[in-house]
Amino acid sequence: MTIRDLLRANAPTLSYELFPPRTPAAETTVEATMRMLVDTNPDFISITYGASGTTRSTSRSVVHKLAQSHTIPPLAHLTCVGQSRAELTEIIEGYLAEGVRDFLALRGDPPKGQTDWRPHPDGLLYASELVSLLREVAHGNGVDNLSIGVTAFPAQHAMPQWKQQGLDVLRAKQDAGADFAITQVFYEVAQYTALVDDASAQGIGLPIIPEVMPLVSVTRAHRAAQLTGVETPEALLADLEAAQDDEAALAAGVAHAAAFSSDLLDAGAPGIHVITFNRHEAAMELVSRLPLRGATHAR
Repeated sequence: MTIRDLLRANAPTLSYELFPPRTPAAETTVEATMRMLVDTNPDFISITYGASGTTRSTSRSVVHKLAQSHTIPPLAHLTCVGQSRAELTEIIEGYLAEGVRDFLALRGDPPKGQTDWRPHPDGLLYASELVSLLREVAHGNGVDNLSIGVTAFPAQHAMPQWKQQGLDVLRAKQDAGADFAITQVFYEVAQYTALVDDASAQGIGLPIIPEVMPLVSVTRAHRAAQLTGVETPEALLADLEAAQDDEAALAAGVAHAAAFSSDLLDAGAPGIHVITFNRHEAAMELVSRLPLRGATHAR
């Protein structure tokens, strides 16, 4: 069953995000984390692609291992960065041959040191073009049950100068054949509901799954703000700063994430996508507090 099919069932989904390991030690950590997360019976696990597609081979290895060893549907990330249309086609065909049917189509970020975004000379410029290519390649390989996700941006949607542009981009992705969206980081439920309502009013009907990031240290909170451009809520930072030890910081971070997730589900979110940082502790504690599939097994 694809993610598209799961979302059509109208039961809130549970999913996690992992990033591919860069060292043998990190690979051991990912393996252990994966085993723990699988025990919570998630609907899918997404595997990121690195800042500029730099972890292509390790991402594919994790996707393959997840699909073959754990039988949890992997959501494979793809980006347009630094790759020609022919290279992307080859990658997609490889995934399809391995049975992968769920993809997250991203434009991707510029390579480190490059200030502006430029496509490969023979590549794609927009995520919507990648969605179209995924549909084209799948059709050419006789695959008709492909499920494609894209990204949405609640925090940026709150900025008047970005709002309509973001909706136009999301509509282009839908028109190209996207089935659902997963948000980037945000911390206000009102930003999510505004995006969903405004999108619906303009004929964009994609289910939008909110991404939740349990922040369990001040260092991680500052790093997340630096990477995403979205400021960490002051109340969360204050509670993390007041924590006397790692255990107290984890409890504080999870409490904020659990309240946020519960409010999102109450607002009609079709699921929760948990950022794990390749660690299971905070993710599983968060899930144990939510009315989601497998949550009773999270502890």
